[in-house]
Amino acid sequence: MKLYKTLNIPNPRIDVADALRGIAVAGIILYHSVEHFNTLDSVPEYSFAFDDKLFETLGIILAGKMYSIFAILFGLSFYIQKDNREMKGKDFSLRFLWRMILLMGFGMVNTGLYDGDILTSYAIFGLLMIPAGYLSTPVLAVITAVLLLQPLNIFNVIAGRQSDFSALWAAYGEVSDAHKYGTFASNFVTDLKYGLYVNMGWNVYSGRITQIPGLFFLGMLLGRARLFYNEGRNLRIWKWIFCLCAAGTAIGLCLMPFGTLEEVAKPLFNLVMTFLYVSLFVLLWYRFEGFSGTMSRTGFFGRMSMTNYFLQSLLGSFVFYNFGLGLWAKTGTLYSLLIGAGIVIVQYLILKGWSRTHQRGPLESLWRELTWMVPLGKK
Repeated sequence: MKLYKTLNIPNPRIDVADALRGIAVAGIILYHSVEHFNTLDSVPEYSFAFDDKLFETLGIILAGKMYSIFAILFGLSFYIQKDNREMKGKDFSLRFLWRMILLMGFGMVNTGLYDGDILTSYAIFGLLMIPAGYLSTPVLAVITAVLLLQPLNIFNVIAGRQSDFSALWAAYGEVSDAHKYGTFASNFVTDLKYGLYVNMGWNVYSGRITQIPGLFFLGMLLGRARLFYNEGRNLRIWKWIFCLCAAGTAIGLCLMPFGTLEEVAKPLFNLVMTFLYVSLFVLLWYRFEGFSGTMSRTGFFGRMSMTNYFLQSLLGSFVFYNFGLGLWAKTGTLYSLLIGAGIVIVQYLILKGWSRTHQRGPLESLWRELTWMVPLGKK
């Protein structure tokens, strides 16, 4: 089998990817807030009649899309790091393996703060990028397409198979009760006990068990194609992607709810909307200087995504859980959305101040230092 080799073309910093990552992080914070950071079955004291409809609308706009953007850019970052090393005649595999071990450690700490952590899942699925990074582009493209088409979900629908997730819902109940009634210590212990299980269980239930590695690989393919640079016919390609995804989104909205095909159709609909957002953002970035000039000022927010992710777990759990303000029992969807916007603003201001004297966030700097402190061949 023919393996992929670097094209020896420099990979300068992709500012549009940094800004897009920042948008994804902000969207994740907003949706986690309206979900009260996984505090289930809450009947808020202060709510509006339209809150249920607003929650449904936010689910269509944000749920499954923001994390997908984040996952694609995770794969893109891997490609850039790997390709830059290969251009120096060095291999990145062992270093990346160590990097994922470190990410698992960060993720477990974050899981103690918030059971909806994605870093542990990224660390596990990220290991698949090591062998995938050697595959030729055509082979990787086929594997990516198969993964994104949700083969397990399709099999379940065709076979009429209904999986039993009762144990998963019971575990979610345990962590939700800890959020509602527990102390900080009991939350931390309960989240550590069930966090990885509920996350991997949710990945199976939602189809992300194949979608996450598929999105990682897709990010690698976009990196190989250099589509995030304004080169050649790239903007024309993004125009076609935008038009096709706009049409696909319109069709999907007309067909919702998807009924018996929900298990297959919903993840695909989320993927189409994800690329609608990405293509629109890239086109606006390269076509309108005012847009790119404004959004480039938020690039630091995306470059510090891990620090952002930890901060949202700290602030969100304090605001909504029992050991803090306990607002899970008080705020409906609109109020929670406004609180989420407030959390985004607070994090923005904190990291804006940090960025004046630091290129990376504190956790990004720590991750980088730990990545290179272990001797795994030449730097």
